[in-house]
Amino acid sequence: MDFSEIRALDERYLAQTYGRYPVAFKGGKNATLLGTDGREYIDFGAGIAVNVFGVNDEAWKEAVIRQLNAVQHVSNYYYSEPASRLAELLCERTGARRVFFGNSGAEANECALKTARKYSFMKYGAGRSKIVSLKDSFHGRTLFTLTATGQDAFHRDFGPFVPDVGYAEPEMASVEREAEGACAVIIECVQGESGVNALDPAFVKALAAFCAARDLLLICDEVQCGNGRTGTLYAYEQYGISPDIVTTAKGLAGGLPIGACMLFEKTKDVLSAGDHGSTFGGNPVCCAAAVNVISRLDEPFLCSVREKSAFLRSELKAIGGVDGLTGLGLMVGLSVRKPAKQVAAECLGRGLLVLTAHDRVRLLPPLTVTEEEMARGTEILKEVLE
Repeated sequence: MDFSEIRALDERYLAQTYGRYPVAFKGGKNATLLGTDGREYIDFGAGIAVNVFGVNDEAWKEAVIRQLNAVQHVSNYYYSEPASRLAELLCERTGARRVFFGNSGAEANECALKTARKYSFMKYGAGRSKIVSLKDSFHGRTLFTLTATGQDAFHRDFGPFVPDVGYAEPEMASVEREAEGACAVIIECVQGESGVNALDPAFVKALAAFCAARDLLLICDEVQCGNGRTGTLYAYEQYGISPDIVTTAKGLAGGLPIGACMLFEKTKDVLSAGDHGSTFGGNPVCCAAAVNVISRLDEPFLCSVREKSAFLRSELKAIGGVDGLTGLGLMVGLSVRKPAKQVAAECLGRGLLVLTAHDRVRLLPPLTVTEEEMARGTEILKEVLE
């Protein structure tokens, strides 16, 4: 099927909820994709931080196929080795005590927010249900996680919203004003959708101390910045804090849908039978893929991510038209002089996939991106920006 046929079917039968770029892909290897037009494209987006090993990674495919050849799905009424093994790996690597599996970051965050409210109700009773989120945050598109998203642009047309959610600036005086009647504060250590903004470490540490002193649960949303993306397994590790709940998704299964809500000591026994559920949560194939991902994100691999980040950032700083870099690791925001969406369109025309986040160009290459692929990609960025 050629591109015009694919596009015609999309426009006729799919809900038109996405502003797509005019390209479709039929194959590739690592961070190099092959379009239906026969052209190669360097991928600096990784499916929005999903394809951590790029495309066609042999070890990842073997893990998935092995599980497909066994059983593709079981109900959560029964036990599952891949889900149990993945939960064990996540707990061992993070210090979490229990994990709930869903299908997405939104589901993981929904679980976290429900857990926070139940924790507070069990311990303190009614009247302490408020969730404090940060302005410019993004936590998902279910009604609760959309409410917790601190960007007005996402709130149009969908009210009324879930009550008892407040929004604070990323500074302590603002958080303290919003904390009356709160049970939890949810943050992204790196706010991906609003410009790849890394939170100030001093603020995050002060926030963690504030929450601990008042028994407010601290939730770290690691949906986009987790799973090795910033050079550590999870970004909060670089801030020296101990969250009560950590959520993740996107890169966790390297290209298959999964979300995880990791419950630490305070919250490990909050949820009981019937409190929450997900038909496909903990799917064996997705969990087998995630076991492969987490098993390979060891310290030598994470060290290579940090080295690649240093190389990429060095190349980007040398480009005229780049006024600044934000983010951590291989999660990069570029302040540019041209409109970001124009840059993305021009890069696509030259064979490079980039993303945008507000007025910034956002780069989220596969963690396995090679130096050659980074050099080719940055050369295209240079052509566009200079």
